[in-house]
Amino acid sequence: MESAAEGGREPMSRVDTAWLRMESPTNLMMITGVLVFSGRLDAAALKALLAERFLAYRRFGQRAVDGATGAHWETDPDFDLDWHVRPAALPGAAGQSELERYAGDLASTPLDHAKPLWQFHLIEDYAGGSALIARLHHCYADGLALVQVLLSLTDAAPDARRHAELARVWLRRDGGSVFQRLLAPAQAGLRRALALGGAAWEKAAQLWSDPAFAAELAREGSEITRELARALALPDDPPTALKAPLGVVKRVAWAEPIALDEVKAVGRALGCTVNDVLLAAAAGALRAHLLERGEEVDGVTVRATVPVNLRPLEHARKLGNHFGLVFLELPIGEAHPLRRLQRVAACMNEMKGSRQALVSFGLLAALGMAPAALQRPALELFSRKASAVATNVPGPQMPLYLAGAEVRELMFWVPQTGSIGIGLSILSYNGRVHFGLIADARCMPDPIPVAQRFAGEFEKLALITLMEDWHGDLLAAASGGEIDRYDAVSGVSTEARSARSRRSRVKMKAPTKVSSASTTALKRKPLT
Repeated sequence: MESAAEGGREPMSRVDTAWLRMESPTNLMMITGVLVFSGRLDAAALKALLAERFLAYRRFGQRAVDGATGAHWETDPDFDLDWHVRPAALPGAAGQSELERYAGDLASTPLDHAKPLWQFHLIEDYAGGSALIARLHHCYADGLALVQVLLSLTDAAPDARRHAELARVWLRRDGGSVFQRLLAPAQAGLRRALALGGAAWEKAAQLWSDPAFAAELAREGSEITRELARALALPDDPPTALKAPLGVVKRVAWAEPIALDEVKAVGRALGCTVNDVLLAAAAGALRAHLLERGEEVDGVTVRATVPVNLRPLEHARKLGNHFGLVFLELPIGEAHPLRRLQRVAACMNEMKGSRQALVSFGLLAALGMAPAALQRPALELFSRKASAVATNVPGPQMPLYLAGAEVRELMFWVPQTGSIGIGLSILSYNGRVHFGLIADARCMPDPIPVAQRFAGEFEKLALITLMEDWHGDLLAAASGGEIDRYDAVSGVSTEARSARSRRSRVKMKAPTKVSSASTTALKRKPLT
C-alpha cells in the first residue's frame, strides 16, 4: 500500500512530526479504541489477521525517530508481533466498569518509542465474548485514515469471504458523507494556509509580545489571515473544573448507545444536523456535571476543538494526518435544551464558511518544524482557548466481523493537547450512536455519571419534539418567547423522562422511513 523508502528510512511529514512532538507526560498522543465482541476472539486468529492486513501498511512496521534535524520513519529491525499483541485479563466476572478502568490505565501508559508506536491488548474472556483495546500514536494517522484501517481488518460476514466487498459497499453507502456531520472538507486555499502558518510562526515572538500583531494581520484583508487573527484574539476559556491542572492519570467511560434513527428524526424535525443534536446533548451532560459540583455556570460558554477532514475521499486509505481544527462553542450556561441546540447549530453553520481548519493545519505543519523551545508555548497558547476535544466519526451502518467475531460495541478516544483534559467521542455504528468520555482524573475523577447523562439530554430534545406543535421552525422558535412556556420539559425527572421516552419511541420510528413527512409526523398538539 505504500512505496518503500531506500534503506527502510524516510522523512516524516511536518504535521505528523508536530503530533509526535506534542506528547507530554500529562497528555500522551495516543488514539485509544475499545472493541467489544459478541463471541470469542482467538489470539492466534487475531495475530494472523494483523500480519496479513494491518502490517500490509508498511508504516506499522516502522518506528518514529525524532532527531535534532527532524523526525523520520525507520524500519524496526527487531519487530516482534507478539510484543504488539498482548494478552490481558480482568478480575473475576468483570463488567463494563472494570473494562473502563483498564482502558483508562492503558490510556495513561506511554508506548515504547524504541518500537513502532502501537499495541493491541486482547481480553479473550469478557462478558460472554471478548474485548480488544487498541492504542496507536497519533503521528501515524488521523481519524479518517484509521476508519479505513479498521475496515481493512473487518469483514461483512464471519467467514471473511466478503472482505473485499465490505470496503466497496461501505464507501458507496457512507463514504460520500464521511465527516459531513462535522464540517464539509475544505480543500481550497490549503497551500496558502501552509505558507501563512510558516510565516506566522517565524514571527512567533510578536504573537505574545505585541498585542497589535493580530490586528495588523486582520488589516491585510486575506480571509485566511483574518481567521488566524481571530483565533489568536480568542480569550482563554473560563476557569471551570474542566480546566483543572493536569495529572498523568486518565479515566474513560462510555454510555449505553442510542438509536441513530431516533437522532436523525429529531434532527429533521428541528431543522438541524445529527451532529448538532449530539453535540448539544454532550453540552447538556457537561452542564449537569458542573452543576452537581456546585459550580455557577449560568451564561458560561466553553469551547471544544473539533477536527475537520482536509483530505479528498480518494486519499482516505493513505496514512498520515490531514485535518485541521476549529473552535466550537458549547453553551453549558444555557439551561434550556432547545436554546442550547440552537446555539450549537448556529456556531456550526458559521464555521462551515470559515477557513479556520486550514489555518490550524498550516500552523501544525509549521509547528512541526519549529524549535522545541517554541513548540510548548505555542501549543499552550491555543490549548488555553478550549476545555475539550470533540470528535464525531460516522462508521459503517452494518455489523462488522473481526477474525470471525462480531463487533458488538465500538468506541475510541483521540488525545487531548497542551492543557486540555477532556475528550468527547461520538461514533455511529450499525444503527446506534456510541458516546464516550476520556478525562484527566484531576479534571473529572469519575466520567461514568457524565457519560450516562448523555442519553437523558438527548431524550429532553426528543420530548420537546414529540410533545409540541410549533407551527414552523422549532429552532427559530427558540429565539422567541414561545419556548418559555415549555421550560418544564427540561426539568422532567429522570424516571418520568425515561418512561415518557419509552412510550414515544414507536412514534419516532416512522419519520425515519418517510423523510418527506418526517416533520409532520413528529408534531403533536400543544399541551394545555
